Amino acid sequence: MTPEESVLQRAKAALDGPERSGVLLAGPAGIGKTTLAETLRAYTDKTVSWVTGTPSQRLVPFGAFRHLVDVTEIGRPAALLRAARESLTHDGADLLLVVDDAHLLDTLSATLVYQLALTRAARLIVIVESTVELPDAVAALRSDDLLTSVDVVGLDRGPTVALVEKALGASVDLAVADEVFRRSQGNPLYLRHLVGEGGLQHQNTLPLSGVVDDYLSGLPAPARAVLDYLAVAEPLARADLTALAGEQAVTDAEVAGAVRPAPLDELFAAHPVYAERARAALTPDGARVLRTAVVNQLSKHRPEHVSDRLRRSVLAVDSDSPEPVPDAVAAAEEALRLGDLVLAERLARAALHRSGGLAARLPLAHALGWQGRGREAGAVLAEVDPAELSETELMAWAVPRAANQFWMLDEPERATAFLQTTRNRITDPTARSALDALTATFAMNSGNLQRAVALAAEVLADPTNSGMGTPWAASAAALCAARMGRWSDVDRLAERAAATEHPGLLRFTVGLAQITALVMAGDVESAHALARRFTDMTESQQPGRAIGEVLLADVLLLKGEFASAAALLEPAAATLERTGYSWGPLSLMLLATALAQQGDIPGSAKALRRAEIRHGTKSGLFAPELGLARAWTKAAARDKTAAITAAREAARAAERAGQSGVALHAYHHAVRLGDVRAVHPISQLVGQFGCAMGDLAVKHARALADADADALVAVADELATAGMAAAAADATRAAQDLRPTSR
Repeated sequence: MTPEESVLQRAKAALDGPERSGVLLAGPAGIGKTTLAETLRAYTDKTVSWVTGTPSQRLVPFGAFRHLVDVTEIGRPAALLRAARESLTHDGADLLLVVDDAHLLDTLSATLVYQLALTRAARLIVIVESTVELPDAVAALRSDDLLTSVDVVGLDRGPTVALVEKALGASVDLAVADEVFRRSQGNPLYLRHLVGEGGLQHQNTLPLSGVVDDYLSGLPAPARAVLDYLAVAEPLARADLTALAGEQAVTDAEVAGAVRPAPLDELFAAHPVYAERARAALTPDGARVLRTAVVNQLSKHRPEHVSDRLRRSVLAVDSDSPEPVPDAVAAAEEALRLGDLVLAERLARAALHRSGGLAARLPLAHALGWQGRGREAGAVLAEVDPAELSETELMAWAVPRAANQFWMLDEPERATAFLQTTRNRITDPTARSALDALTATFAMNSGNLQRAVALAAEVLADPTNSGMGTPWAASAAALCAARMGRWSDVDRLAERAAATEHPGLLRFTVGLAQITALVMAGDVESAHALARRFTDMTESQQPGRAIGEVLLADVLLLKGEFASAAALLEPAAATLERTGYSWGPLSLMLLATALAQQGDIPGSAKALRRAEIRHGTKSGLFAPELGLARAWTKAAARDKTAAITAAREAARAAERAGQSGVALHAYHHAVRLGDVRAVHPISQLVGQFGCAMGDLAVKHARALADADADALVAVADELATAGMAAAAADATRAAQDLRPTSR
């Protein structure tokens, strides 16, 4: 077989193979990846959908998929992705999705492709350029072994010469054949221009970019104008391109092979390299003129998809036709709801530059704050004079300012006082409830669970309450319930919090509550599965992904996968330390614990010191975890007595704070470390609330106190069955220590 036939057969086998979800075609520009995908498509009887990534579509959420998916415009990224996946596969058809130039996908589009591969909801052909950096979700298609990777390479000398002779309709002599292959290296796009435009007349070998530049310079001016418009905004509707460049120009560009038609009567550059080289040739002023013309044309009709609206807004930022400030602010808010914090920041900053008003400051502050850039967010909000605000405006301004003070600026007392002062100025009951809900969140993070629960209950019981108060109150109440041992309340509160689809980071608070409840119910595998949902490329932006990794690492510690937990926590802690979130200290506490349980004495001590420095009022909720980190660090240093003392103190601290569920967990850690006096406190706690983990902890504590090796082996088996491999290993070691060594 010829090499290209071999590649085709490998790709076809990968596409049809049951082991993975399809094939990833990788190779340099112009090598024939798209042609190979078109050939593969001809072999299937599946319903085929084709999407193509472009630089301008990459700037907006779901840019490449806008013609295929119908998504809600509000909600968090996970909900949006579910809606997009359902929209794409709603009719139950056997779908083949071809994703061309996947390296140019936006984050949500790339994540959607990853999820389709992960769930096997469709067969996939994904095409990437091998010389560029890939979006994380696209790179993970290969690293997570979801697609079979096939490298598409140039033609060998024989097929190269045959292709040239076919194009020329005549044979070529040996010297010409050698020169053609030397210059092209079997790249089909290079060959096309080498033969078609007389590239062999050049004395020196040009790179592909140079050959394409020669081709573009030879285009008629009207056809080149069409390509230049696509260089700044690709694709464009034929009607829009015709209005911009003229009908004859569009025809000339098609005849010259510079552009190609696509579904929905849109036009793309015939090859991505054409648009890339046309874009490189534009001066900044020239590109701005083109963007201005495109924005003016797109503004003449109402965009049908949120991605189209956002793309127009992005183009307008760098044009001489900026959108009206209210439209620009609305676009920034849409980007926030879609979870694209970088885009929201860009659009809001542009609107603020033109207006200076509160309306633009709010989405900008949210975008900065959710990225963990608290001081910048604080500076944006500090320019506002609250005395000049209406009650509605005061509320909208005070909430992000207080949240920023509490977490990012590490001023929890001032933030709480500021909220109370603001509340005294507010008369609207719904607004006051929202402030109370945020106060409840502050109280929870500070470790004052009784106050948090009381405030949250009042908010949730108010039938007039709506808006942001509900997700704050419900998420705080859910996590409080989990840590207090009120397991039966967790799911109900979590559902109420999730129903609002709040676009911020509250989903992680709810996630920790549900994971905690599952662990205490002895269902570690379900807890693990839930935690993985926060790291399955849905959470692709920081700091959300780092927080998701903290949740997953917490479960991995229970499963005894200390190295995997530490591998997640090291970068997560580095990311979260740059924010002000209480997740930062928690990540360091868990990192110290993970390193200690691997025997890394200096590493765990260093992480513990960092945790102690970062810990404060805003992370008071996690004081017991800090105590457990101290305990395991002592254990790594072979100081068993100090380790047990630290674990018991962590348990007592949890009890004093009303965190009875966490206290039970901490006492079990003490047992794992060798505490023979924990039977009574664990039994008392289990008597207050029954749970599977508590029952196992009692058995473990009693077996250790009785020095019963057989009972320790039995409880080790039960712990292992429940998924608590770390505790099972500790029980097994304790049993071995009690049995005489055979001689």
